[in-house]
Amino acid sequence: MSKLERNWQYTEQYPSETDTLVRARRVSLELGIEPVSRAVSAELSALAVLSGARAICEIGTGVGISGLSLLRHRPDAILTSIEIEPEHLREARALFTEAGIPASRARLVEGDARHVMPRLNLAAYDIVLLDAEQSQLLEYFEHALGIVRPGGAIVVPSALAHGRVADPAARDESTQALRDLLAVVAESDAIASSLAPTGDGLLTVVRLDG
Repeated sequence: MSKLERNWQYTEQYPSETDTLVRARRVSLELGIEPVSRAVSAELSALAVLSGARAICEIGTGVGISGLSLLRHRPDAILTSIEIEPEHLREARALFTEAGIPASRARLVEGDARHVMPRLNLAAYDIVLLDAEQSQLLEYFEHALGIVRPGGAIVVPSALAHGRVADPAARDESTQALRDLLAVVAESDAIASSLAPTGDGLLTVVRLDG
């Protein structure tokens, strides 16, 4: 194992998690959902604190791992989370309740994000997390740029697609959509961005003023 691989492995195993997050990971795997890693969860928690986030939007609730992480240290923040699978939302509601987060702070919306996002208030969110169908990422990202406030962040986990993004031979639709998104982000003067190898890749985009 190389030094980089050892560092990555240590980083992934380092964060501690609540009992509810541990249970959420088990439920997620039982339902066949690949959850964000522990290190990504920790990054989301830290980002929410550092940004002073009060309004957070999430596309792709899953069973609530990312949402629980974003709210973990932000008792005054409100999460709006959109999920198309009703079974996933049922599990998420139960886990948010277990974590002591009332429905007034975790607004879970069942529906297709492509139809819901255009109805959200513009420049109203401090963080927008995009963790849904990767082939539709560019459309989600366009909506996210509208609803995130100047200085707010758009976060995309799984941005490296298990190494496929860096593999020229990978030509599937989801991988190409990620490459297209990364190209758009790299070429824009209206945003500041970073791409970290945390988890399966974590893209963070900050909307600049003006």
